[in-house]
Amino acid sequence: MSEEKKSLNFIEHIIEEDLKNGLDKKQLRFRFPPEPNGYLHIGHAASICLNFGLGLRYDAPVNLRFDDTNPEKEEQEYVDAIKKDIEWLGFKWDKELYSSDYFDTLCNWAVEMIKDGKAYIDEQSSEQIREQKGTPTEPGVNSPFRDRSVAENLELFEKMKSGEAPEGSSVLRAKIDMKHVNMHMRDPIMYRIMHKAHHRTGTTWKIYPMYDWTHGESDYLEQISHSICTLEFKSHRDLYDWYVDEVRDSSKLRPKQREFARRNLSYTIMSKRKLLKLVEGDYVTGWDDPRMPTISGLRRRGYTAKSIKNFSEVSGISKRDNVTDVALLEHCIKDDLNKTAPRVMAVLNPLKLVITNYPDTKEENIDASYNDYVENSGSRNVPFSKEIYIEQEDFREEANKKFFRLKLNGEVRLKNAYIIKANSVVKDGNGNVQEVHCTYDEDSLSGSGTEASKRRVKGTLHWVSIKHAIKTEVRVYDRLFVDEAPDSHKSKDFLDFINPNSLTVIKNAFVEPSLKNVKVGDNFQFQRLGYFNVDNDSTPNNIVFNRTVALKDSWSKKENKNQQKQTVKVDSNITDIMTFAGKYLKSREEEGRLSLIDSIFELSKKVSFDSLLHLIKSANSNKEYLAYLMMLNSENIKTDVTDKAVFDTFNKFIGTALGMKNSYVRFQAVDCIGKYLKFKDNYLDLLKTMAVEDKNTHIIERLKEYL
Repeated sequence: MSEEKKSLNFIEHIIEEDLKNGLDKKQLRFRFPPEPNGYLHIGHAASICLNFGLGLRYDAPVNLRFDDTNPEKEEQEYVDAIKKDIEWLGFKWDKELYSSDYFDTLCNWAVEMIKDGKAYIDEQSSEQIREQKGTPTEPGVNSPFRDRSVAENLELFEKMKSGEAPEGSSVLRAKIDMKHVNMHMRDPIMYRIMHKAHHRTGTTWKIYPMYDWTHGESDYLEQISHSICTLEFKSHRDLYDWYVDEVRDSSKLRPKQREFARRNLSYTIMSKRKLLKLVEGDYVTGWDDPRMPTISGLRRRGYTAKSIKNFSEVSGISKRDNVTDVALLEHCIKDDLNKTAPRVMAVLNPLKLVITNYPDTKEENIDASYNDYVENSGSRNVPFSKEIYIEQEDFREEANKKFFRLKLNGEVRLKNAYIIKANSVVKDGNGNVQEVHCTYDEDSLSGSGTEASKRRVKGTLHWVSIKHAIKTEVRVYDRLFVDEAPDSHKSKDFLDFINPNSLTVIKNAFVEPSLKNVKVGDNFQFQRLGYFNVDNDSTPNNIVFNRTVALKDSWSKKENKNQQKQTVKVDSNITDIMTFAGKYLKSREEEGRLSLIDSIFELSKKVSFDSLLHLIKSANSNKEYLAYLMMLNSENIKTDVTDKAVFDTFNKFIGTALGMKNSYVRFQAVDCIGKYLKFKDNYLDLLKTMAVEDKNTHIIERLKEYL
């Protein structure tokens, strides 16, 4: 299997099949069609990367077409922001187009449909139309206006168009089939009256086309070969094809609509309508607030274009809706900045440290590398003096043996500098430590080559010289929501889950002087603290840094603690299963392993599905993954994964197991896919790769059965 074949997603498979069946490669053309009614978010980034990525892969043009059919919600500000985001991601469009470019053509086609008896004016209210459409299991009822004459329909449509008809008084509907099994085909609305100024056409138009009428026809006019949409439009595909066929010249290419799953992210809202609520309700400072999942917000927070594109690639293109853990996005930015961001020193919560045996007037410049782990990363001079700042958290008067930072009578190394020993403290009237007095080992300068410099101490602290430090403002951002799926609760509003601690502003942070001339957008690693970038609000007299992401995931610790608090008493059956799973991992005899599996399957009869669902959420070891997968693979636990939340939990669990190093765990995960085929599409590309490259021949053989 070639590398190219392995990397194909299902959309690319469709295109490859079309090319094999005679489609001329020169006819390939794609488009990205955003609505200019808000800023683009990380979910849109997946669509951008997919459509423009197809253009790059097949050397085909990609149009940027704004679906501007609703003047009530659209603004030029959004158009400009969308263009900026796409350019920042590194993509170039072939033509900049607007649905409003086609308003005349669409209107003329609508008139022709009226003349052909395929469209009519309906004067019912929207509620009446909705009621008459029926249900998925009950056919709709014809409108009393469905059989109007062509002449009357043309006259009424002209009144709609000229502005004589008031808003909401009538609509133009396509005449298709009110009994069609697809409710979108039950005489859909094509035009509605809106006496609103359009951001491009002004007050020229009094009627505006609906999305379904506009979308396919625009694709046809632009000769788009593959119209890639998200899954919610799959049920619209029949209507898309019907509309296109009504206007298409048989000699021209017929666009093909295909759908992929939208990107959903944990602890995040992806609805532009709800994001607008956050902006208008002042829960955030704007669309580009660094807590927002918008591309502009992520850019301002310090995310790079490369990290977002890598996230889209790693997350993949799926046929089924699922939720991606926000930790994957955070991993992608850390992976990028780890290689590119200069490492510098900053102190966010300063504690004064006085080196009593260091000369009062002495200053020295210490050469410090920007990255000790990357060759040719460069270096800078960091001034060192008698008085420095360290983090308050890095000092304790008394501490146990596991505290490897500074404590009284203890030693640490100052990064790139000397070994120091804490001797005494100065406190205020309330007993709070104000200063730590230390002594330094003059011969212990890092890199000096002396015996003292080679001496090992367990702790290394970052620091800044008080005399030379630059006072800055630091904004520490956390997740905007405390719930993993804030908009999934029927009885609560998503705003109820706003994290009250999503922003902490530190006014008295200090950074080393090498950061004096930073520019907006510059990224840095503040050693031991995280990745930070320079915010738009910075001025020459007040540099503002945003924390992009912490070095360690503090949220996983919070979640584990919460899970431990909520953990119910584990019964003896699960305890025994865990014991058998541990023995299975150590066993080298096939017969012994089979016996252990039988024992696990037997004990699974006594374990409830709810208990297993609770357990897999906190799985973190080979033994736990193996035990829970075996329980899933038994015939004894009745597992219902039709519920979306349950499906997402198991999907994440199985996906993690497929990527683990232990071959026993991977094998059981593959068996799980075989049992629960609903998960297969989500991991099809990975499974195909494993079927060729996995080191375990049993896994390869089993995959041949499933693929």
